[in-house]
Amino acid sequence: MTAEAQTLGRREQSWFGRLFAGYGQEIIILGAILLLFVVVWSINPRFISPNNLNTIFSGNAYIAVAAIGMSMVIITGNIDVSVGALIGVLATIAGTIAVSGYPVWVAWTAPILIGIAVNFLVGVLVAYARIPSIVVTLGMLSILRGGLISVTGGAWISNLPPEFLLAQQRPLGIPAPIYFMVGLTILAAFWMRYSAFGRSIYAVGGNPEAARAAGIPIERRIVQVFMIHGAFAGLATILFATQLQVIQSTVPPNLELTVITASVIGGVSILGGSGTVIGSTLAAILFAAIGSALIFVGISAYWLRAVIGLLILATVLADMARRRQAK
Repeated sequence: MTAEAQTLGRREQSWFGRLFAGYGQEIIILGAILLLFVVVWSINPRFISPNNLNTIFSGNAYIAVAAIGMSMVIITGNIDVSVGALIGVLATIAGTIAVSGYPVWVAWTAPILIGIAVNFLVGVLVAYARIPSIVVTLGMLSILRGGLISVTGGAWISNLPPEFLLAQQRPLGIPAPIYFMVGLTILAAFWMRYSAFGRSIYAVGGNPEAARAAGIPIERRIVQVFMIHGAFAGLATILFATQLQVIQSTVPPNLELTVITASVIGGVSILGGSGTVIGSTLAAILFAAIGSALIFVGISAYWLRAVIGLLILATVLADMARRRQAK
């Protein structure tokens, strides 16, 4: 091989390495999804039927959207265990507005604005009052869940106007939630990787002292990230609340754990400072695919929680091992 060819090979390898740098976990999850599809399809070809693929990709898109904001929060070194309760409350608010005769854009906008406002309060308490985020969001979880049941009694909201049901629309034959999931994931990934604000999020979670020395306003950044997380929770609410013809005024069971797990298994370090939203979206798809696969191969879907638990342990242990090697 000539020197010129060796140089060209190194350049191509360098370009390839730069393109996929930092996406090791995402590539592993994507490979797991593809392998799962091939294996289950070979056992039961109905697994890749259009209806089942629609359930896997669009039925769980709201989890992926919520996990985008959650990933940002965890990257800063914080966590939010109240997101499931928040989505339940926001869905009830959106449905109530929709059946009350207000324009549909009001019912879509209200969850986003209220989600931002609620998480602004959470962010202020975490950043300026120095209360650990797990404590603040546990308190918010109790407030939201208790308040929702006390006010509504778990009633169902029906007779939703057809124009409100955004998640049931299919532009160009593709379910609308898929557009939201893919579009928001790509935009957030580029913004976090290439914008000064996005890179500062990693700095805050990775090394707060160095970030402060570099002039990053840590407290303000944490509040801003929680507000962004609230906006994504509001967007996830719209997709969640418009999937069916009715909305139940309760907190979706285990939703907050699913969202947090999607972020962690997607490669976001639970200790903060690293990870991408692409991984969290792929992890949300993987959860949905595993749950569906268990049904198609005749295994109880209750095993899904056990599988996810094993994935969490493996991911956290791998993250800790990487951090020890980096020291």
